[in-house]
Amino acid sequence: MGMNIAIDGPAGAGKSTIARKVAEKLSFLYVDTGAMYRAIAVYFLRNGLDPEKEEDVKQVCEKADISIAYKEKEQRIYLNQEDITGLLRTEETGKMASLSSAHPLVREKLLETQRELARKNSVVMDGRDIGTKVLPEAEVKIYLTASVHTRALRRYQELKEKGIDCQLSEIEKDIEDRDYRDMNRPVSPLRQAEDAVLVDSSEMTIPQVLDKILEICKEKVG
Repeated sequence: MGMNIAIDGPAGAGKSTIARKVAEKLSFLYVDTGAMYRAIAVYFLRNGLDPEKEEDVKQVCEKADISIAYKEKEQRIYLNQEDITGLLRTEETGKMASLSSAHPLVREKLLETQRELARKNSVVMDGRDIGTKVLPEAEVKIYLTASVHTRALRRYQELKEKGIDCQLSEIEKDIEDRDYRDMNRPVSPLRQAEDAVLVDSSEMTIPQVLDKILEICKEKVG
């Protein structure tokens, strides 16, 4: 049995970037649960299905086979044996994932896969409910956040660098909407676990956040 590190927080807080770097530093397996929910979202979008319709959700849970593989320590996400890792980071997929991941059937479908990985490996797992629901016994729990403006600005700069036209005000509104949905959904809402350490990265660089979390890990488990 390995050691588990849970990193939760709102959209755009940098969870994936930081979790990946922490895993690399500690030689742990990195598990991006958000990518798994985005894979489900890809199935919804490809098949024109509605996450508000129970029959559509049941179809997805029955027919969408989500699996994870690791190539040169990089996580790859498969949907029905097709590597769709490159399709997961679009705005459309992100919005659909936020909607569909609120459904209990979708969460239950992926929960056991995530726990099985943690049982067999030392993992750094990031998401919205890792410390509260997926891995409540994790040795280290982090709640990584940043202000809405900071998160929107990071996303704005990321899109601009890719040559994608966007408006900062629209991104801020989208992040506020996603925060509200994530924090108020009936199943596994986003919240800080009671024993999680809060890390606000609004005024921190990536190396500073990484050092802070590694310091927390050392304090918790040596």
